[in-house]
Amino acid sequence: MRNETAEAGYHFGIIARAIALIDENPAAASNLDHLAQSIGLSPAHLQRVFSRYAGISPKRYAQFLTLAHAKSLLSTHHSTLETAVLSGLSGTGRLHDLFLRWEAMAPGDYAKGGAGLTLRYGWFDSAFGPALVIATPKGICGLGFAAEMGRAACLSDMVQRWPKAAFTHDPEAVAPWADAVLHTRGEAHLHLIGAPFQIKVWEALMQVPAGHVTTYSSIATAIGAPKAVRAVGTAVGRNPISLLIPCHRALRKSGEMGGYHWGLPVKRAMLAWESAAQQV
Repeated sequence: MRNETAEAGYHFGIIARAIALIDENPAAASNLDHLAQSIGLSPAHLQRVFSRYAGISPKRYAQFLTLAHAKSLLSTHHSTLETAVLSGLSGTGRLHDLFLRWEAMAPGDYAKGGAGLTLRYGWFDSAFGPALVIATPKGICGLGFAAEMGRAACLSDMVQRWPKAAFTHDPEAVAPWADAVLHTRGEAHLHLIGAPFQIKVWEALMQVPAGHVTTYSSIATAIGAPKAVRAVGTAVGRNPISLLIPCHRALRKSGEMGGYHWGLPVKRAMLAWESAAQQV
């Protein structure tokens, strides 16, 4: 399974190049030969890469990578969070084929900046490039992606979130958590470390199913703060457990992508990956 994920990580590099080419020339998405030549692969090889990565044809997957697809998702697969039953700070939820259990750190402990915590971390292959997995003894508290910003910047970003915590590079200790979320899709535990408002936002995000999207304003309404759209956007951007808390599913009301902490190509690839999963 790890070898398959490493291969998917290699394929993500090709997907990222495809995104850049489609941005430069949207017509490239409809011409396999042109897309393959621009990337430097044969059409047959590109066909295998896309089919292996996403299970669908390059042309169909490339359509999912376009910015127009985000607007299409918003009109056809918009989750109305106002009607969702939020499950509290120690509920359960299902995301992809992964069963997640989560709990939140007490606000007082969060205010200490991680003092007294030992956070263990390691780097692992993922379908979206190198993934940084950070865990407390209770579960994953951090998941970041370095494909766009690089490993050093990704790690520095996470360390700054809990400035008083002790960080230990210990891949073996973190591996069971990483395997659960990146490889085996088994049961995993999340330990949410954030301010109460942030946790409300993250919890709302966990109600958005794979293949669906929501808006920042819908999240604000769902948590009882309809005028706090800007604050919601900030909290979404501060989500430390990307993919599992699916901040990539949050779009602007206009249907535009908005930002993404780990890079817009990664966000678009995640949305396309999930859309492809609905087709197979």
